[in-house]
Amino acid sequence: QLQLVESGGGLGQPGGSLRLSCVASRFTLSSYHIGWFRQAPGKEREGVSCISSSGGTIYYTDSVKGRFTISRDNRKNTVYLQLNDLKLEDTAVYYCNVRGDVWGQGTQVTVSS
Repeated sequence: QLQLVESGGGLGQPGGSLRLSCVASRFTLSSYHIGWFRQAPGKEREGVSCISSSGGTIYYTDSVKGRFTISRDNRKNTVYLQLNDLKLEDTAVYYCNVRGDVWGQGTQVTVSS
């Protein structure tokens, strides 16, 4: 059974930074494209960023372009999402996903002054 575990969420201030991690277990992450999604209270889950298996193709949703950076370290079986210049509207539970059907449990990001 494929498993993903997110970590790194917490309380951030506007303009601050957080780094999220997504660690895969029981499978080799390097074979998969990975996506980060988020779900804010009362809203639908939305795609934030994704990275191809090689790392050569990266996508960001418009609202995070220039602020978030996705990366992967296949040796560590981990994908990262660096969140910079945090905004109040970045508050959400962040999830990583592979294959469209495998989700982690999520990590809460709260941006507040």
